[in-house]
Amino acid sequence: MSPPSRRLQTKPVITCLKTFLISYSLIFWLTGVILLAVGVWGKVSLEAYLSLASDESTNAPYVLIGTGSIIVIFGLFGCFATCRGSPWMLKLYAMFLTLVFLAELVAGISGFIFRHEIKAKMGIAFKEAVKHYNSTDSISHTVDSIQRNLQCCGAKNYTDWKDTNYFNENGIPSSCCIDPANCTPEILKDIDKAGKEVYQTGCFALVTDVMESNLGIIAGISFGIAFFQVIGIFLACCLSRYITSNQYEMV
Repeated sequence: MSPPSRRLQTKPVITCLKTFLISYSLIFWLTGVILLAVGVWGKVSLEAYLSLASDESTNAPYVLIGTGSIIVIFGLFGCFATCRGSPWMLKLYAMFLTLVFLAELVAGISGFIFRHEIKAKMGIAFKEAVKHYNSTDSISHTVDSIQRNLQCCGAKNYTDWKDTNYFNENGIPSSCCIDPANCTPEILKDIDKAGKEVYQTGCFALVTDVMESNLGIIAGISFGIAFFQVIGIFLACCLSRYITSNQYEMV
């Protein structure tokens, strides 16, 4: 049994650690809510573009939704473990944060290393979708949705449509039009006239330019979020150690 004086000295330390850990857990919980919201938004808005990389729908939005849900649950668990002052709960919380840290670190490094392969794969997928566009199948509907929502046309630019079978028969798709009212069939079949009425930026070029111009910011945020877990691991381990070594009991 620790002397009463020592227990009195360590009580403010434990109280301080609890305050920091609860604040951290609330922030951690908030990141889970954000991931959950981004996953739902991605499922609704961006899945069309991501699904071009394969014949089936992408699982990326579901991964974000699942990860966000787990973080929300463990964020609440962290608050509960801190309030209870349970050493084993705090150790379990620290173990979970360690797993999240390692997963985010591996994902960030892998994404950075294979970014060119990912970019090339997405570029090929979109070019193939443009090449085989017929305005009726699901892939064609996906292309139309991307061009309308992102306000872009073709892969690199609107001239990509010139070499497609669809252009020879129908011209550039109306989903490329800035103002559909100005896009008559005659204009869409003339690549020069259509150039004045359709979006100038290619969809693939638009997405990759935005990503590359903000690569440093994206990388910084990703690794910042990953190392944010280290703070929680440190706080949870310290609080568990203090509670165990001093036989601290919640009042």
